[in-house]
Amino acid sequence: MAREFDIPLFYRSEIISTIKKARKESDRYRKDLSPSSLNLGDIEIRIARHFGFCFGVENAIEIAYRALEENPDRRIFLLSEMIHNPHVNEDLISRGIRFLMRTDGTSLIPFSELKPDDIVIVPAFGTTVEMFKDLESRGIQTQTYNTTCPFVEKVWNRSEQLGQKGYTIIIHGRAKHEETRATFSHARSSAPSLVIQDMEEARELGEFISGRRPMEGFLEHFNGRYSPGFDPDKDLQRIGVVNQTTMLATETHDISEYLKNTIASHFQTNEPGDRFADTRDTLCYATSENQQALYALLESGGDVAIIVGGYNSSNTSHLVELCERQLPTFYVKDEREIKSLDEIQHLNAHSGKVQTTSDWFPRQRIDANSGPIRVLVSAGASCPDALVDRVVSHLADLLGRKDRLEEALDPFRKLLASAEQ
Repeated sequence: MAREFDIPLFYRSEIISTIKKARKESDRYRKDLSPSSLNLGDIEIRIARHFGFCFGVENAIEIAYRALEENPDRRIFLLSEMIHNPHVNEDLISRGIRFLMRTDGTSLIPFSELKPDDIVIVPAFGTTVEMFKDLESRGIQTQTYNTTCPFVEKVWNRSEQLGQKGYTIIIHGRAKHEETRATFSHARSSAPSLVIQDMEEARELGEFISGRRPMEGFLEHFNGRYSPGFDPDKDLQRIGVVNQTTMLATETHDISEYLKNTIASHFQTNEPGDRFADTRDTLCYATSENQQALYALLESGGDVAIIVGGYNSSNTSHLVELCERQLPTFYVKDEREIKSLDEIQHLNAHSGKVQTTSDWFPRQRIDANSGPIRVLVSAGASCPDALVDRVVSHLADLLGRKDRLEEALDPFRKLLASAEQ
């Protein structure tokens, strides 16, 4: 999927676009995961090889702006947030698009107000089978501007195939997330389905499968997260795992391996494929690629990390989770959160609350003359490059080194010129 999307120019940026273009031209097969470095003297900003808009997000944005361009005289609605980035959603609202629901499903505009001539854009996360039917019953053409990510649809299609083969669908995801709600709806149309959030819940599920926990407690334990009529005695004999595409790919893999081994041990089979479906082909390449690039960024070493993205972005929160294991990490939605080198406002991904931290930047390292301070930067799949650009520029400005950014970009310009020869 290497097609180019028609994305509004204001989402692009000089710094990040220069870096990304140079890296792309010099590494056509995207195998070099080493970070890009902006050398500002005693400060080094290291930027992850892959981050920002993925295929599904660019596809969604292109469709949304095309809908605006093609229908200047029609009412245009978004089912809920286009993607989990406030800047993108606010721009669409400023152009006249109205949201029908919040991300949790709370109604903002009654569906009874919709008319057949209205346009309703389905967001990148997709929506439930029931919602598609509801909109279509009102005369809305849901497929005209359907921005559902192709990789999300791939999970839906794979779930249907598994259901036809008699497998129960285990969904690794956050039960209240729009994408997981949509995937659960599509999966349960084809097969018994269950949502689990993490490895801890996978182990709990394994205890029910293996008999270490009595099945009588299953329905209460997973209440609200299984399909109607779910029979654990019957429906946990053959399973397949799919995921919310923004979850940690490594965790989905670990959950799959754990459940496969649990099934094989409990049913004493050397061929677990009879009872466990291989679903590795449903993992989103962009989520995996961004996470692998972050691992490489962390391996390069750093003193502090800044992750940019919407505060309700699942994939961004997972990048933060990975970074926090190794160094001080600050999750910001834009450059305005970085008040100064003494104060930063950021989301605590564990509490879900925005907080302010003082003395966050390790500038004492400058005075200690112990080598450059290394600032690691990455961003979620729904974050425009322009926001990352502004964070980098703002940070360089606070450090009094903004005038060195142009020089820091020279190696990338030379790399691009060399690759184009």
